[in-house]
Amino acid sequence: MYSIKDNQATKIEHVTFSDLKMTENDIEEILRCNINMLCDEEESLLIVGRQVKNEKNGRSDLTAVDNNGNIVLIEIKRDKKDIENRKEAFEFQAIRYAASYAKIESPDELVKLVYAPYIEKYRSEFELGELTSYELGIRKLNEFLEANDVINFNVKQRIILAAGEYDEQTLSAVAWLNKNDVNMSCFQLTPYPINGETIVKAEKLLPLAEYNDYYVNLMDKATRYVSKREKTITRKVLPKIDTMLAWGAVKAGDIIKAKDSNDEVELLKNGNVKVNGEEMSMQTWLKNIYGWSSIQTYNFAVHKESGKTLSQIREEYMEKLANETDDSVEQ
Repeated sequence: MYSIKDNQATKIEHVTFSDLKMTENDIEEILRCNINMLCDEEESLLIVGRQVKNEKNGRSDLTAVDNNGNIVLIEIKRDKKDIENRKEAFEFQAIRYAASYAKIESPDELVKLVYAPYIEKYRSEFELGELTSYELGIRKLNEFLEANDVINFNVKQRIILAAGEYDEQTLSAVAWLNKNDVNMSCFQLTPYPINGETIVKAEKLLPLAEYNDYYVNLMDKATRYVSKREKTITRKVLPKIDTMLAWGAVKAGDIIKAKDSNDEVELLKNGNVKVNGEEMSMQTWLKNIYGWSSIQTYNFAVHKESGKTLSQIREEYMEKLANETDDSVEQ
């Protein structure tokens, strides 16, 4: 990362969370309040639990439900040293917790065991009114599931690992698990000190297209363990709102509505929106409306004039571009 001033680039070196005197608990609280750091605008997440204990006294860091109705376990480690000093592997610890959540068969059960206690613990963050924690929890969870058209609840469980850095053995194991249909992601959180503030870069390491890039090789004579990283790694990245504006698929000044809501805002030329005179990202605007931890921005932002979601507009425009490319190749 570089700081640019008067056309001069100054490299900003990253630090560790240990250098910043931050604990795993500190990172956990940051992610609890900002879980969108670990997902993109194509995903909705609702945080429903923190430090949930199972019958064997294991504690999962954060618990969420995603837009497919699956329970998501988020496990956190501060750095590689914390990972390597544990007797139990980071990824296996998360798998044990996920196995406990596999027994939850209904939203009602999740609310009773996990979400209601979470709401009670953080009741100052919720508007309970005359409702009990259970009543509010079941209402909010059902609204989330209905808005995302979820039919089957908790068919599979997902795991997200977040750490300041990883050891090669963990990345190798997670790559193998993904290739064998275990849905586990690795996010690396890298802090940078900039002008008295801490900027955190959240980078998704896994899953990727090339799982082999993270496999740890077998020993070859006197060669030490080496992780293969030479291949070019490709990711499927959908165009964002700035690209859609550049295409002309949407325009600055267009009105954007929240799906199934009367709330609407003006789209700005930088891709943000204006809400009561204040500029903010569409993700933040929609999160405030629905009260979720993270939201599928392009599925819940509706272009008022066309009545289509931004996701539909993007898909149609990408198809149009693909057809134009095919036509030019044929000619």
